[in-house]
Amino acid sequence: MAQTEPNLDHDISWFLLPSCWAKTVVALISFLCFANSYDGDFVFDDSEAIINNKDLRAETPLGDLWHHDFWGSKLSSNTSHKSYRPLTVLTFRINYLFAGGFYPVGFHVINIILHCTISVLMVDVFSILLGGLQFTNKGRRLNLAPKTSLLAALLFAVHPVHTECVAGIVGRADLLCALFFLLSFLGYCKAFRENKEGHNFSVFWVLVSVLLGAIAMLCKEQGITILGLNAVFDALVINKLNILEFIQKLLRKDKLLESAGLLRKGLLFRITLLMSGGASILYIRWRIMGTGPPAFTEVDNPASFADSLFVRAINYNYYYSLNAWLLLCPWWLCFDWSMGCIPLIKSVSDWRIIALAALWFCLIGLICQALCSEDSYKRRILTLGLGFLIIPFLPASNLFFRVGFVVAERVIYLPSIGYCILFTYGFSLLSKQAKKKKILAVAVVGILLMNIMRCALRSSQWRSEEQLFRSALSVCPLNAKVHYNVGKNLADKGNQSAAIKYYREAVRLNPKYVHAMNNLGNILKERNELQEAEELLSLAVQIQPDFAAAWMNLGIVQNSLRRFEEAEQSYWTAIKHRKKYPDCYYNLGRLYADLNRHIDALNAWRNATVLKPEHSLAWNNMIILLDNTGNLAQAEAVGREALELIPNDHSLMFSLANVLGKSQKYKESEALFLKAIKANPNAASYHGNLAVLYHRWGNLDLAKKHYEVSLKLDPMAPGTKENYNLLRRKLEQLQRKGGA
Repeated sequence: MAQTEPNLDHDISWFLLPSCWAKTVVALISFLCFANSYDGDFVFDDSEAIINNKDLRAETPLGDLWHHDFWGSKLSSNTSHKSYRPLTVLTFRINYLFAGGFYPVGFHVINIILHCTISVLMVDVFSILLGGLQFTNKGRRLNLAPKTSLLAALLFAVHPVHTECVAGIVGRADLLCALFFLLSFLGYCKAFRENKEGHNFSVFWVLVSVLLGAIAMLCKEQGITILGLNAVFDALVINKLNILEFIQKLLRKDKLLESAGLLRKGLLFRITLLMSGGASILYIRWRIMGTGPPAFTEVDNPASFADSLFVRAINYNYYYSLNAWLLLCPWWLCFDWSMGCIPLIKSVSDWRIIALAALWFCLIGLICQALCSEDSYKRRILTLGLGFLIIPFLPASNLFFRVGFVVAERVIYLPSIGYCILFTYGFSLLSKQAKKKKILAVAVVGILLMNIMRCALRSSQWRSEEQLFRSALSVCPLNAKVHYNVGKNLADKGNQSAAIKYYREAVRLNPKYVHAMNNLGNILKERNELQEAEELLSLAVQIQPDFAAAWMNLGIVQNSLRRFEEAEQSYWTAIKHRKKYPDCYYNLGRLYADLNRHIDALNAWRNATVLKPEHSLAWNNMIILLDNTGNLAQAEAVGREALELIPNDHSLMFSLANVLGKSQKYKESEALFLKAIKANPNAASYHGNLAVLYHRWGNLDLAKKHYEVSLKLDPMAPGTKENYNLLRRKLEQLQRKGGA
């Protein structure tokens, strides 16, 4: 396809490298930016998408991936977010199987490799977008913009806003989507390898492009937008369509003339293929989703729940301006922008109106230039830049459906392609006007170096939840979810006093934040501050009546306050809202045991083990209750059943060993005691009870040895000192008899 285009490279003072060297440089620098995230932990959404996602386990049939959402929930469920990304989940599953478990290093390494690969592909993509599409007689594509394509690819590779996608494992969805998005574009370009002025093309490669677009969408929803961009590229680059002239001809009703030209060049046929493919893909996805939209709450996206159309529109536009600012100045980055991080604009007197006015001033200026400029090359570059900036962002724009976030850095991964095109074109225009081109080139190198350092710093913050959550405090101090996550992280590490402070702040910022209330109530319950714990948990279930975990925790508090009837009612309410709730059945069993309702207690614990066979505490309580009530045979049967399911649980070994000892099965009891001690050698009670067994069995020396170990581990162990003293007196009597 022969065509003559202006050369952007001519006006800029920049590196000129052979294609293979340019790609090597881009790969190395993109690796350098994010390499320090390779040994990071699973953080934030990784827990739900990976660790708690049963679709990653070998025992889950592969077919289930096609009926579940990204988080492992059934797409037909009312609680599903409808994020249908089976191919992304499949790569997580492969990661899990190859690693033999949940080891984050392998997951992170794949993300880094994917970003490096995408950045390398960007060299080819930008060379087409900035330099045009031209092939040699042998069908080899020429790189007509080697300098500018390298610059644009470097800008993409080192953009700090990409950190969430690369360093956060769930960002794999965006990376895989981007990979197939680019392959679809490059495949579409191959359709014109033997093209002469747009007349000949390969239907095969057009269909391959549609297929790759479908694969991109199965990785993340944004992938479908490549079909629209391929159509834009075809019209502007292959057919050199002047959009303004085309619109004017349509208005003058010169339809037949224009349509004949487009039909002759095959544009209408190719666009029909793209549109038909896209419509089919969307229809199939809609059917798989269950045809219902996802359900989100007001805290996820408050603007979309505003009654006023004006408030919704003005806030959506403000969100767009924030996304644009993150592309221009990616220094204020946050893992979550919800829950008060960005207060709603409710009137035109809000000073933030300036931001969206500035956005539209710039966009309208660029659109006018893209449509009305006499320079066809300028029109093409600006239109492509705006197309790649805006079209991939449309699924996140709230225009077609409500999304579950306010601002999300991950959704800017693909739109940043358009930003890089516009930045590079702007740099070339400045270079053309500048007298000292090298100073301008040094400034751009400085921007790249700053971005590299920012990427490295941000990647290190994504290595652990503590660093990630704390980094958000300075960016979004009004975000209740940030304070909640910091508090949860501290609580998990045992620092309850500090956690309380952050949970209280989360509740202060969002008085309806039921999860913060629940967690705070839990800590207060453990600290025996039962009155305030009950108030918080009661408020949580009042705000969200179907909050099963809060009902259960309220029942635990009421049980501690000896309000048994209320506690029982709370437990059953929790089970009503979450029928498969083993922990609640376990706590209900404890309540019944306190009330000496032994049959009810055993039934509750049995329900817990049916729902969760590895529920060690429920098994243990059943064995102990049966033991204490003299049902040794039944206790033994339950203990053996439990150990078959959880063979390495030392607490179960200990409980069953006690039962066997009382049944005078000393040898078997001894073996279980010794196995339990091997697993947990510092448990004083294990040594103490083994000593009692030996004492009964007549192995007095071994009994003495284990009594002494038990007392050394816990000098205040109940009963052990008395038993030890009895043993010593018996040994002394035996010695006196032996001496006599």
